[in-house]
Amino acid sequence: MTSYFIRRILLIIPTFIGITLITFLILQFVPGGPLEMQIMKMRMGGQGPGESGRTTGSTQNIPQSAIDELKKFYGFDKPVHVQYITWVSNLVQLNLGRSYVYEEPVLDVITSRFPISIYFGLIGFTLTYLICIPFGVYKAVKNGSKFDLISSVLVFIGYSIPGFAFGAMMLVLFGGGSFWDVFPLGGFRSEDWESLSAMGKVLDQVKHTILPVMSYMLGSFATLTILTKNTVIENLSQDYIRTAFSKGLSEKRVIFGHAFRNSLIPICTGLGHFLGLVLAGSVLIEKVFNINGMGLLGFQSIVQRDYPVVMGILVISTMLLLIGNIISDILYAIADPRIRFK
Repeated sequence: MTSYFIRRILLIIPTFIGITLITFLILQFVPGGPLEMQIMKMRMGGQGPGESGRTTGSTQNIPQSAIDELKKFYGFDKPVHVQYITWVSNLVQLNLGRSYVYEEPVLDVITSRFPISIYFGLIGFTLTYLICIPFGVYKAVKNGSKFDLISSVLVFIGYSIPGFAFGAMMLVLFGGGSFWDVFPLGGFRSEDWESLSAMGKVLDQVKHTILPVMSYMLGSFATLTILTKNTVIENLSQDYIRTAFSKGLSEKRVIFGHAFRNSLIPICTGLGHFLGLVLAGSVLIEKVFNINGMGLLGFQSIVQRDYPVVMGILVISTMLLLIGNIISDILYAIADPRIRFK
């Protein structure tokens, strides 16, 4: 098993190179990049970075020397493979480049969003597992009952509602200025948060957390609940469960000591991606609640053609995904000792 995980770790390198290389090549050929945007600004009378002269008038032609200087500034004067090798060499030195839009190091731009993404991701992930797993087990035990039927209907109704639509609806009903003015209209904290007392800060943070976390949880809630229920039901029908009951074991011990333990294997898939919390979040949900998280940053960077930030987010998300897959395999082996990787 040790050799298997060593091979998996070594496979991270070619997989990472393949993902980043394909994305890097796609970005090079996408129209409307930073070079085109700067040329447009120059034609409108602006001055691009690295430009030595100033051009005025929307119809004035731009000298080829200015365009060549812009290409050199962005590194587009070199072949694509040289650009990629340069980017990788900088990456090894933990240099992700400089943002075209924010004009700051990419690492600083990304890490400024980390606390917000980790905060919402960690809370949403923890609550989802703490609620859905016991709920799914109880639904499996009460399979076919009125409780199971009613709860299944409610779960699937919630699953059919997009998280951002649910968030917008909650803001209309319970947001500031509504009839039930309970929660703020969005943001991570209030503007006067620093001036609040310790308890006031806690209450303010809770108010800004409840609705976004509910929106984050909505989609995964039904998936994990039904997965847990179906897996437990399948194990409860096995012969070893009937054998355990025939030995006089209590229902609680049979369910949690035997059936539930063997049901953990498919659930471990999500646990392995725990590291992905750094980039957790939905673009639309963050837009609805005005949350400056990683999801919104990635979307804005693509729209604004901020390639260094796009590649920086890709590097982090790829590494977290690859490492999370390995962690999932480790959790498989822990949950079921019969599993042996070769």
